[in-house]
Amino acid sequence: MASSNSTLNATVANVTDRIRERSAERRALYEARMEDQHRRGVHRGELSCGNLAHGFAACGTEDKNALKLMNSANLGIISAYNDMLSAHQPLETFPETIKAAARAMGSTAQFAGGVPAMCDGVTQGQPGMELSLFSRDVIAMASAVGLSHNMFDAALYLGVCDKIVPGLFIAAARFGHLPAMFVPAGPMPSGLPNKEKARIRQLFAEGKASREELLEAESQSYHSPGTCTFYGTANSNQLMMEMMGLHLPGTSFVNPGTEMREALTGFATEQAIRNTEPGGDYRPFYRQIDERAIVNAIVGLLASGGSTNHTLHLVAMAAAAGLTITWEDFTDLSAVTPSLMRIYPNGQADINHFQAAGGMSFLFRELFAAGLIHDDIPTVFGTDLTAYTQEPFLEDGKLVWREGPKASLDSDVLTGVSTPFAPTGGLTVLDGNLGRGVIKISAVAEEHRVVEAPVKIFEDQNDLKGAFEAGELDRDVIAVVRFQGPKANGMPELHKLTPYLGVLQDRGHKVALVTDGRMSGASGKVPAAIHLSPEALDGGPLAKLRDGDIVRLDANAGTLETRVEARAWADRERHVAELDHYHVGLGRELFGGFRHLAMRGEEGASVFGGFEADDLLRQDGQIHDEDA
Repeated sequence: MASSNSTLNATVANVTDRIRERSAERRALYEARMEDQHRRGVHRGELSCGNLAHGFAACGTEDKNALKLMNSANLGIISAYNDMLSAHQPLETFPETIKAAARAMGSTAQFAGGVPAMCDGVTQGQPGMELSLFSRDVIAMASAVGLSHNMFDAALYLGVCDKIVPGLFIAAARFGHLPAMFVPAGPMPSGLPNKEKARIRQLFAEGKASREELLEAESQSYHSPGTCTFYGTANSNQLMMEMMGLHLPGTSFVNPGTEMREALTGFATEQAIRNTEPGGDYRPFYRQIDERAIVNAIVGLLASGGSTNHTLHLVAMAAAAGLTITWEDFTDLSAVTPSLMRIYPNGQADINHFQAAGGMSFLFRELFAAGLIHDDIPTVFGTDLTAYTQEPFLEDGKLVWREGPKASLDSDVLTGVSTPFAPTGGLTVLDGNLGRGVIKISAVAEEHRVVEAPVKIFEDQNDLKGAFEAGELDRDVIAVVRFQGPKANGMPELHKLTPYLGVLQDRGHKVALVTDGRMSGASGKVPAAIHLSPEALDGGPLAKLRDGDIVRLDANAGTLETRVEARAWADRERHVAELDHYHVGLGRELFGGFRHLAMRGEEGASVFGGFEADDLLRQDGQIHDEDA
């Protein structure tokens, strides 16, 4: 379906069309499956009396009576609450707010299931980080278990951070016959300025600041309940959910523990009930999320300078909804999407400054005006996306929406399409004889975007610290950290390396990172070619590199090449790494099957295979069950 926006940018239109065309068969099969699930019944009425009695045995009398009647909506709550992680701690009180709001509407809500929520900030550089990416798929499966009881007319998904929202989205797609509402918790208030935090991290890396000073700086940065305020994967998640119409307008970046946040959670419940069949305006996920919504998410990510992790997550998320997107889609959209936000690591402000400067309503207004996003997609708000130029306010305790600002209130943080911070979205694909990867350059200065230098090879990120401290890296160098892909060890983030490489860059050296692993959603000033595919363990050319080989990373040209003579390179044997130490301890031995099943980074690094795509290949006789 074409957008109603007559001024839609030609590249945006072309990318949307080619996603639709390449996905046509698998999307049709996906929609047919969702329609079949709907026909089979999403209601409690499909359950036997014994099944149903088990389903509401723990409810109070009022809720039991409502559930027996079958003519009211019952919401399933899937939550990533835990009280160790600041972003998810506020979710503790959300179920009671939701249940109360549902009762006031003559409906019910039940806590269907909890999902794990791990923090990459806690596990950064630790063995637990090797479970991080796979936790996305665990979250999707845990959500499926919670919703499998067939008690629910809609689902509310409560989650915030890196892998949690993509995992919840994948589950929502596979339960696409149910209406879905994503309910965020909001960012913590601003703490220590990001520039000062980064300065102390680098001083510590050089041995010029004590651990006590470092801990104090970190504690002042991450200091209260709520999402971390820098613009990493967590806040990128929230922006994308709103860009797809899965949040209420203006709800992404309202601080937790406020009257506004409480009101938005209650209204989300009410709106979810309206979106059910008993509520009279059935809006299932599968009719809401199509290629237009995914393109909107990509454009929003690019315009905001968002997390590179979504070059993995969005591929997997789209696949769950029967859509095939590629890294070329990101690159082509990046070329026409201006950079409109400067939030750390792309600037010094944080997400609260963005909200104050005009926030999502202004961003939507600018992207609509430039024809960069589809305006006609259905949303959970009961409108098309044009309503998202509004923002919420409280009038005598009642939630209302008004038009947001027509001009940025801080042009150093948020700007319009006529005066962008950069003409492109700052994300590109790198291709060459070392494989294919991605690089985020929105925080990389122009003079650092092309690096040609000898490589120093590492197969464990902890070894780079030792090399730095020994002075082995005090020169022009490209650090290659390989055997970090999903099949090797779960594709951990390597953000722990950023301060060391940043110090070398500040000393005037040409420095870059090349890896088949990931970087943090806060990828910063050091050029990093990441997600190299195929990974070293899976036939990737990174396994052929040797210390001292010359590599050229050219972010402007989109190339990543070794300068080794072509015949010698073709004849060179691949190094075989010893990886056993990655596979045991802290539960890593439980994920051997995930490592075995993991797809390539360019395919989303998922363990689920191709969903409908695999079925279509079976129908064509191209794969057999024993190969799947």
